[in-house]
Amino acid sequence: MATEITVPALGESVTEGSIGEWLKQPGDAVAADEAICSLETDKVAVDVPSPVAGVMSEHRAEVGDTVEVGAVIAVIEEGATGAATKGEEPARAQQDRSEGKEERAPEKAPQKAPEKAKVSDDIAAAAQTLSPAVRRAVLEHGVDPSTIKGTGKDGRLTKEDVIAAAKAKGDAPAPAPAAAAPAAAPAGTGEPGAGRNEERVKMTRMRQTIAKRLKGAQDNAALLTTFNDCDMSAVIEARGKYKDLFAKKHDIRLGFMGFFAKAACLALKDVPAANAYIEGDEIIYHDYVDISVAVSAPNGLVVPVIRDADKKGFARIEKDIADFGKRAKEGTLTMADMSGGTFTISNGGVFGSLMSTPIINPPQSAVLGLHRIEDRAVVVNGEIVIKPMMYLALSYDHRLIDGREAVTALKIIKDAIEDPTRMLIDL
Repeated sequence: MATEITVPALGESVTEGSIGEWLKQPGDAVAADEAICSLETDKVAVDVPSPVAGVMSEHRAEVGDTVEVGAVIAVIEEGATGAATKGEEPARAQQDRSEGKEERAPEKAPQKAPEKAKVSDDIAAAAQTLSPAVRRAVLEHGVDPSTIKGTGKDGRLTKEDVIAAAKAKGDAPAPAPAAAAPAAAPAGTGEPGAGRNEERVKMTRMRQTIAKRLKGAQDNAALLTTFNDCDMSAVIEARGKYKDLFAKKHDIRLGFMGFFAKAACLALKDVPAANAYIEGDEIIYHDYVDISVAVSAPNGLVVPVIRDADKKGFARIEKDIADFGKRAKEGTLTMADMSGGTFTISNGGVFGSLMSTPIINPPQSAVLGLHRIEDRAVVVNGEIVIKPMMYLALSYDHRLIDGREAVTALKIIKDAIEDPTRMLIDL
């Protein structure tokens, strides 16, 4: 009996997605509730499960195709038995033929060149079942994907897994050519030399949405950024003093983001315009603070939301952030996790950024940018001292937030970080 697999409901206001990756190929065995493909939406990648057990009969859509909710994308034959391993029989036949040749000529040792070629062929064959980004990384670095433990959802390999495995082997980051490349053309001849290859890759649906939203923010908002620097000494001291007790009591690491989230709540309470946004010819103010936290995921930047951050303590905020980071890496964040949000915090410092002008996350009107901490010479009470300093940036929509309000909000955040006691007594 054939069962048609349709695109499931994807969340409020989401009516379509695109096929990101087929996890099951025609002829593969499929268990009930097992994911058969990954569907990319504007915000997240969603696995489509099979409602029945059987064998994948056919795909009705190709990778990259846009499909609407309810559209048929695959057919599964219920009760049929699929091949345990794709290509198993051809592999066995090839092995039998190889064994036959060895019996006829056992004294002939294999040549090194064919051995290397066989390894390359095996890697290329194994890479065919991986996602496009992971497949490119496998082929570029020349690692065997079967020897790498995946950290993605259901044990799948991620691009980061491949790069880490390549570094562990001491491989150079640049891909090694499979064969000797022709000599480069002499400089100044205008002829392209060796290694000047190009690859055209279609943007993922998520990347297209990110590009559209960020460009829309620039086109529709009057963006401006104000800066300040912040002495991190007090937070570093408090974290060093209490991190062990904090971890023991709450079973979570005490990080810097909790301090900034609580400091932002103080600022947004005193400057409500920074926690509001424009809708048509109206301004919508919020008596709650939902902080969107920018998190790096394999397919791009995502912004899950810490609900009611103003009512949560440090431990709950840190647990939410850790959970978001874990699920972003696994690709299990949902549409509900990223809907809403009244203010955003983006930490470019984890990547080494010294200073930036972050772009607001529409329809929000402000975003706080954090950067790396570095020792700098500053003047304190007339003396030059070394302090761990961080640049803070607040980008805002000048249509709604005046310069005075933006500067005031950032100053409140700075003061709270430099004197964390302010967060306890609500100053």
